[in-house]
Amino acid sequence: MMRARTIPGRILRVAALSILLVLATTMGAVAQVQVDLAIKRSLYIRYEPVLATVSITNLSGRELRLEDDPRNHWFGFQVETTDGRPVPPTDPNYSNAALVLGAGQRISRTVNLTPLFPISEFGAYRVRATVYVADLRRFFSSQTQNIEITDGRVLWQKTVGVPDGQSGAGSLRAISILSHRLSQTTQLYIRIEDPDQGVIFCTHQLGRFLTFGSPDIMLDQQNRVHILQNAAPKVFLYSKIGLNGEVLDRKSYNEFSTRPTLRRGSDGSVVIVGGQIIDPNAPKPEETLPGLGDRPVALPEEGATPTPPPADEKRPENLLSR
Repeated sequence: MMRARTIPGRILRVAALSILLVLATTMGAVAQVQVDLAIKRSLYIRYEPVLATVSITNLSGRELRLEDDPRNHWFGFQVETTDGRPVPPTDPNYSNAALVLGAGQRISRTVNLTPLFPISEFGAYRVRATVYVADLRRFFSSQTQNIEITDGRVLWQKTVGVPDGQSGAGSLRAISILSHRLSQTTQLYIRIEDPDQGVIFCTHQLGRFLTFGSPDIMLDQQNRVHILQNAAPKVFLYSKIGLNGEVLDRKSYNEFSTRPTLRRGSDGSVVIVGGQIIDPNAPKPEETLPGLGDRPVALPEEGATPTPPPADEKRPENLLSR
């Protein structure tokens, strides 16, 4: 009968020490560059800009040069569906400008993911930022952030032509005004697209929208879009948007004595009637209150006899007396 072969304790200790060294080396390498990813919210509508802020911190203790090499991009994102299917970038042949990251230095960049990845389909996605450091021959990744793509409720829709003299003259523009319920507010959006070419010119978030009313929407003689929305009690937001997605004007109004409304002029222009425009440069109400140093009369000089108050302002010596 064969006896079981035992492993000497010294060998076990050496093996355990080797494993600990490997783990320590791996953890140290991971900690050399810290990558953080922040996405403001998790719910978006189709074609809306998804802004991802990436922060990179150099913890290596020495200067690092970040640059593409023939096989790897030094900066990029990994996007996949929730069932694990990878979503490749729209253009895989992109390039990143090289930069030098000093020891202890931290940089942050905000990137719009919408034009970089085909994430316009309804559903949920997982996003992770990745940095490759050629000097260390390692990839460093952020934690995963989840986003969901849905679509808003169409409140108003119209297809118009682009007038002569404007970019894209003769082509069509499909204009949609949508509302989208987020976790705490309802937001109003405008989307402009070319229905023939399938080109999305914009999906702008216009701001908060109170759903108990309907926004005022008009087109002027140049088919530019004018929107007046109730953003808060007695507060209105006005937006003027061009047919190629340009934001031409943005103003805020108070319902001071009359409610602001859109009105069409005799020449086809659109103007705002009523309300009071809110000056963004006006001082805040608390800044107009008098301070402690703002006194209506000068302070009495030292040794001067105080002026007695008028008879009707004298207070009784005994506050409990009548």
